[in-house]
Amino acid sequence: MKKTLWTRNFTLVTVATILGAAGGIAGNFALSFLVYDETKSTLAAALLLALQILPQVVIPMVAAPFMDRLPRKPFLVGGDVANGILYSLAGVYLLLCRFSYVGYLAFSLLLSSLGAFDQLAYNSIYPKLIPADLEEKGYTVSGMIYPVLMVIMTPVASVLYAHIGVGNILLLQGGLSLLAALIEGQIRVKEESRMAEGFSFRQWRQDMKDAASYLKKEKGLRNIYSYMAVTNGVGGSISPILVAFFRTMPGFTIAMYSFFSVAEFAGRSLGGLFSYHVKIPPKKRWGFAFSVYMIYEAMDACLLWLPYPLMLANRSVCGFLGINSATMREAAVQRYIPESYRTRLNAFFSVLISAATSVLTLAVGAMGEILDLRVCLSVCGVFTGLVCLMTIGKNRRAVGKIYNQETQY
Repeated sequence: MKKTLWTRNFTLVTVATILGAAGGIAGNFALSFLVYDETKSTLAAALLLALQILPQVVIPMVAAPFMDRLPRKPFLVGGDVANGILYSLAGVYLLLCRFSYVGYLAFSLLLSSLGAFDQLAYNSIYPKLIPADLEEKGYTVSGMIYPVLMVIMTPVASVLYAHIGVGNILLLQGGLSLLAALIEGQIRVKEESRMAEGFSFRQWRQDMKDAASYLKKEKGLRNIYSYMAVTNGVGGSISPILVAFFRTMPGFTIAMYSFFSVAEFAGRSLGGLFSYHVKIPPKKRWGFAFSVYMIYEAMDACLLWLPYPLMLANRSVCGFLGINSATMREAAVQRYIPESYRTRLNAFFSVLISAATSVLTLAVGAMGEILDLRVCLSVCGVFTGLVCLMTIGKNRRAVGKIYNQETQY
């Protein structure tokens, strides 16, 4: 009988993810405009973003050893329940009281902390909900949810913001989070607790040392993590460069920049369809991934030197290639990591991404002050390309062992 990706568990987690993401996009859109409308300060918005990163750096490393010893489903369900309650309370508050920036900072810090737990639980339990040998398809579906909903929910959120206000949007988001938790509660997955012997700081420290020792032996994982931290960090840091370019360069406008997201979405959609229906043979996965990485960095390096229509084509190609390499990499890495280490290594990767993004955002921003913006983006592309050569390319055997592995079920 032919295997199907859409089992009960996978369908439930996908529907719950869609509900949570739809509410999150609408709520974040409304809140971002509310903060600016109330403060009239871009610095206030930047401080909010910086504060939200902090829990993503601290909490994963603290919580991961506990979550590797406990079932992840209660964290997943509990996180959405807590989000639903908090957003509903925030909605009621905004309907009855005036906005408080300091209060919202505290609210954002709490939500970001809960989000760090929720993301850890999701990343760790998700591989168990995908049928064997269908990992690439599963991660393709997961990777398409947010981009598709961004295109759909952003205009919807703008209409809701104008007609029903932020308070009611947050009540809607709270309801969607609670509905997502109810659906996640129906997931049937076998998980075991290893907390019977208790847990102490000494055991936490030993768990972290064990994970570090495991990672130290895994040259392939270290190089994948290193490259992904740099390329994600640079990718997150070049947005201000692009905004400045379209704002200041004669003949370009912010409206033209907005079409970048449409072009990338189109590329991701086609790439998602390709990834879902075409399975790349295991022996060719490293070569495919390495080629995609190098093309992607070259595309970034030349982006601002192209005529505008070719810029849009550039972003479409990057969207197509990006989702294919991302789903392949995520499936391979999660399949390779032992279950007992999964949460800790996912936490390490999350912290590495956050740290790299923070450092590289400052570095690229400073570089944009002294270099031509086109040169700045080219330097970023060349730099990440060199990192790719030194990590993914130079360590072909170690990285290929992970990418080219046969299904182990």
